[in-house]
Amino acid sequence: MSESVFVGLCEIVGTSQQVALRRETEDIREMVTKDMMGIVGGQVIFGSGMISGSYREGFRLRGSDIDTMIWINNYRVIMDMSQSVHYTANTCTTLILSDSSESPPGFTLLQLLTPTTDIEVQSSCVRMNDRVYISSSIYRHLTCSAVIPNFTIHGPCGSGVIGGNIGKGLEYDIAFCYICDFWPPFASSWIDRCHSWPDPEVVDDIVRNGCHFVAIGHPLGPHEKEEWRFSFSQAECKLVYAMNHSQFLTYGLLKHFLKEVINQQAEETNKLLCSYHMKTTVFWAIQQNTLPHWCPQNLLAGFWVCFKLLLKWVYEGICPNFFIPQNNLFLTKVHGSAQNRLFLQLHGLYKKGLACLLQSPSIRSYIIDVLYNPRAFVCTDESFLKSEVDYDVELFTEIRSNASRSTVNLQGYSVAQVLNSPLTHYKVLMLQGLNVSNLQMTAFILHMYTYTGVNKQMYIADKTCCHMLKLAARFGCITDMLYIAMYYYKTFRYREALSVIEMTKVRLAQPYLMYNNCVDRERYTEAVGGQSWSTKMRQAMADDITLNNKICYISELIPEQQSALQNKWPVLSIRVFVMLHFLEFLCYRHVDTTLSQAALDELQVLVHLDQVLHVRDHIGDISWEILGICQQITGNLQAALYSYQQSLTHYPYHNIQTATQRRIQDIVGTAMH
Repeated sequence: MSESVFVGLCEIVGTSQQVALRRETEDIREMVTKDMMGIVGGQVIFGSGMISGSYREGFRLRGSDIDTMIWINNYRVIMDMSQSVHYTANTCTTLILSDSSESPPGFTLLQLLTPTTDIEVQSSCVRMNDRVYISSSIYRHLTCSAVIPNFTIHGPCGSGVIGGNIGKGLEYDIAFCYICDFWPPFASSWIDRCHSWPDPEVVDDIVRNGCHFVAIGHPLGPHEKEEWRFSFSQAECKLVYAMNHSQFLTYGLLKHFLKEVINQQAEETNKLLCSYHMKTTVFWAIQQNTLPHWCPQNLLAGFWVCFKLLLKWVYEGICPNFFIPQNNLFLTKVHGSAQNRLFLQLHGLYKKGLACLLQSPSIRSYIIDVLYNPRAFVCTDESFLKSEVDYDVELFTEIRSNASRSTVNLQGYSVAQVLNSPLTHYKVLMLQGLNVSNLQMTAFILHMYTYTGVNKQMYIADKTCCHMLKLAARFGCITDMLYIAMYYYKTFRYREALSVIEMTKVRLAQPYLMYNNCVDRERYTEAVGGQSWSTKMRQAMADDITLNNKICYISELIPEQQSALQNKWPVLSIRVFVMLHFLEFLCYRHVDTTLSQAALDELQVLVHLDQVLHVRDHIGDISWEILGICQQITGNLQAALYSYQQSLTHYPYHNIQTATQRRIQDIVGTAMH
């Protein structure tokens, strides 16, 4: 009966293979960037961090935000003073004591035990009862304001948005927290409950990795502004990984049901329940073994078990935290008249039975098949649900996305850790993508530090840079050839750069090109179907150009990179065809002015066409900026002025408006003289 729903959810949430590749590529990215994490929407923080929440769990649901947790490595929280002996040999570790004596379950005060030179921590300290504590509210404000442009407070996080206004772009949350290497005594009952799920190996791994503390206090506690909340995000991720795919799809179905049905019932109750309540419901339902067999045929039965448990919790006004049951997740929201209204709404849905799922636009068509033709056979073999091209698109998107948002620092420790871990096919490919980015950045950094040296040093460095960039292009996608062209232009080898650009042009013109998730499936399959993924990446895949703003690639873009850095933005993301014509224009200026103008004409058509079609409009600011730079170089100041003004009308994705305004001032000043 549930097979068609299984198929539908695989379409929406992902097949087990899709979920696995998402998780594994993120796992390897985190491993190799362990000690230098590039924050989405902010600057580089030296410390450790992880993506958490739905994105890390393997969901790619439209409208979902990306949650990031960041902590500084040399700070450690201990549960009692006896644990301090584990750090006495390391004088660099700043110790913090968890003091839960006056806090509600799941919350604590953090007492600073050893001196610190960290300005944010020092400024966050408050004195109570002759002891120094770190205020969660002050620390949250200081850390978020330091790295997140135009942030808003969202629970323990600072929230920002990429590529549009709130509600339109990609929203992200960053939580600055502290790590504890020990499992909290308050959660010891969870270990005792783990008889049937998860497996003992998972339990041991979770307990061994401790927990975190995020900067938010209990609103009903005595020290709301100072308290910190226990965070089990790392453990929750491991629990979601431990689910079978049917359990994971049930979790996904609950998330959709919350968003599209429960939260659409009434405005007064649409913020009482959240995705975390759905996750907690699934955890308890699986562990309590309320459904003996979680499989595609029982998918709707699993949903109904979870929905009834949620209904019971709302009736009682108690949603027990999975790790610390004494922490009632409903305590501050689901109570009184709001609780009664929510219960009546949920009970109304309950009385409709599974037909209540018809109110979900995403899964309505699949539910109709079940309700009106329950005996129809539906194949649940995933190999028939997605094609080779589908998985190629997914994998390429994950790898390039992860590589572009990572500041890679492949130190010896990280490499050793990678080599000692089991490397799946997906992890190897992700590591390949990260190494491509690392080689490119290293080459340009090396040039920055050696171009003023003696001739022999410059010669050796140049050979090394060229070798690294060619190696990156060998293992990367078609787009990565343009980094060679950028380097040749930077070192005044214009004809060599143009030769690389021409080769790139030919390869980008292939009818089977995969770019921005668009591909002619039939031609792609004919050209590279069945070949190794590395071959597909080199021959058929293209991506936009990502420039780290701390590295100089093209001198003409230095003002834009500086402007972005001043506004806490780490990279420029430039459409590959915009970059291609930009480089072509710059190089031909020194070789053939007629061809230079032809390149500029092509760039102008491209940027104006994107304006009409709204192609990748969220990064239109840098496209118009580059067009304006080229026009200004040729002396066409009126056209350049128009392009810069167009750049300012786009969403400031790259935070380059300071550079744009200065360029406009230069043009106006020139015209006045």
